[in-house]
Amino acid sequence: MVIITSSRSLLIDPSRCTGCRSCEMACSLYHEGECSPVLSRMRVVKYEALGRNFPSVCSQCSKPQCLAACDQGAIRLSESTGAIYMEESLCTGCRSCLVACPAMGFHPVKKVAFKCDLCGGDPQCARFCPSGALTFRSVDEFLMERRREMADKVILTAQE
Repeated sequence: MVIITSSRSLLIDPSRCTGCRSCEMACSLYHEGECSPVLSRMRVVKYEALGRNFPSVCSQCSKPQCLAACDQGAIRLSESTGAIYMEESLCTGCRSCLVACPAMGFHPVKKVAFKCDLCGGDPQCARFCPSGALTFRSVDEFLMERRREMADKVILTAQE
C-alpha cells in the first residue's frame, strides 16, 4: 500500500509488520504527549487467527470523503506537505467524518475528531517502525527497490 502526497510517500508493507505497535506509541506520543493506542492516528489491525498484522492509516485520498463530510471546514489540505489534516480548533465533534472514513479517530477527552497528518512531513510511525513495515520515502526509491526485488527473484530462479 502506498500513500502518496507530494514528493514523498508513506509506504506500508504488511508482510513486515510484527504487531509491536511501536508506530501507535510514536504517533500518540508525538501528537498527544502520551503513549496510548486510543490516541494514535494509526492503528495496527490484528488478525490473530491468521497470525497477521496490518498497519492501517489515512490513505490521504485524492478525493477525501472525510473532507466532504465536514461541514465546519475543519479538515483541510496542507500546501506544504500535501497531507489532509484536521484543524482541531474548528472541529465541533459532530463525527460526520468518522461515518465517512474508517481512518478517522475521535479523542475521548477533547471530544474532537483526529486523523493522520503525516506529522508535518516526518511521520513518526515510519521513523520508529523497527521492522521496516512503514517507510517514508520517494516513489522513485520505492520503485527501484521493487525492481531490485523482482530482479533478485529472476536471478535466483535462473541459478536453480
